[in-house]
Amino acid sequence: MGKQDKRTLYVGGLDEDVDVEVLRAAFIPFGELVDVSIPLDNQSGKHRGFGFVEFESAEDANEATFNMNNGELNGRVLNVNVAKPMTVTERSAKAVWHADADTYFEKEGWGNEDEPIVTDDGALPDEGLKPAA
Repeated sequence: MGKQDKRTLYVGGLDEDVDVEVLRAAFIPFGELVDVSIPLDNQSGKHRGFGFVEFESAEDANEATFNMNNGELNGRVLNVNVAKPMTVTERSAKAVWHADADTYFEKEGWGNEDEPIVTDDGALPDEGLKPAA
């Protein structure tokens, strides 16, 4: 991990009332901040109890970690560490619909015997354009 990576801190254990401004105010005494973010849950719109604080310098981030890890904010004990970069896992590399794609047609009762009829020129028949009888 390079020196640049050690400027961003993971802050866990956040109370639900803590927002970006409260988190910024808690960490600004330790040095110049570049960014403060608290990821939100897509479904509820509330944060998930953690955030990230990025400092200008690794030294300031180290001092904040030393002073704020196991410290309190809004009555909750904080877990402050150097943030680790996200890793690509097999699960995160797959499309959201991938899990159901292989079994979708089987669930719908379609099998190989239900394959569409293809004409001699390779086109699918267009039954929707037949003239009315």
